[in-house]
Amino acid sequence: MKNISIKYFGFILLISLGMVSCSQETYDNQEIVTEQMLDATFTITELSANNYQITSNSNDYVINNYWDLGNGTGYSSGKNTFKLFLPDAGEYEIKHKVTGAGGIFSTEETTLVTVPTSDPVAGNLIKGGKFNTDDDIAEWSIGGVPGGSGIWTFADNKATLTASGWSGQGIYQAIEVEEGRSYQIDMYISSTSGCTDTWFEVYCGYVDPATISGDYSDGGSLLAINTWAGSGTSAFGQMFTTIATNPEANGLFTATVTGTAYLVIRGGGSDMQDGISVTNIELRGVSE
Repeated sequence: MKNISIKYFGFILLISLGMVSCSQETYDNQEIVTEQMLDATFTITELSANNYQITSNSNDYVINNYWDLGNGTGYSSGKNTFKLFLPDAGEYEIKHKVTGAGGIFSTEETTLVTVPTSDPVAGNLIKGGKFNTDDDIAEWSIGGVPGGSGIWTFADNKATLTASGWSGQGIYQAIEVEEGRSYQIDMYISSTSGCTDTWFEVYCGYVDPATISGDYSDGGSLLAINTWAGSGTSAFGQMFTTIATNPEANGLFTATVTGTAYLVIRGGGSDMQDGISVTNIELRGVSE
C-alpha cells in the first residue's frame, strides 16, 4: 500500500495534538480497565477538498489517544478530535489506538482515506520522495559533489549516504517552479548513531548539478546539519526543519525565475560510517 507523507507544519497539516484530560479517578466505579473496555474506533468526515475531520469514539476509560498518520514516524499521542489536511492525491492509511489506566493498550483500528486530487498549491512537487519502489529511486540522479566517493544506498524506503575520509556525494531532482512563489522544503532525516566531522545540506537552485565543477551551492544552503555547529553528533530522527543549524533559511526557497530548478541533497565528512538517511522528501508551494 502506498503511504502518503503528512506534514505537521501549518500550511500542510492543520492538526493540534495533545493529551486527553482523563484519569483513573474519573471512572464511575473505579473499575480496573481491560483491553475490552477501550474503544479505538474513529470516524473521518470530509469537510472540503483535501480537508478532513478526525473524531475518536473514545470512552471515559481512555487516558490517551495514539495516531499514526502515515508520515513514517509511527504513533504520536494526541487529542481525540482534530482537523487533517491531505494535500496529495493518493490513499492514506490512518491508524488509531488508545491506552487506559495501567498502560493497557487497545487493539489497533485502521481506516483508509482516498484523496482523488492534489491540492493545486500545497501538492508535493517531488517525485519518488519516499523511495518505496524502483520507479521512485529512478526519479533521482547522483551528483552535486563532482568526483565524490561517498555512497548513496536505497533500501527500507529511504536514501542513505555513507562517507569517510572527507569524501562526499549528493542526489538531486529537477522540478518546475513559478517566479515569485515560495516553496517549503522538508524531509525526515535520521542517523542511528550520529556523526563526526560531517556536513549534510539541502540546496535549490537553477544551475544543473551535472554541469558544475565544484560542490553544489547555487541558491545557498536552505537546510543543514553541521557537527562543528553542534548538530548531528548523536543519534537523531526528526523532520529536517526541526534540527537544521540554519533556521534563518529553514528550507524556504523563493523562485526568481519560472522554469526548471534543482533540489540537491548533499553531504560528506570524516566519519559517516553509519550514514545519514532521508525519506518523505517534500517541496510544496506556500499559500500566498
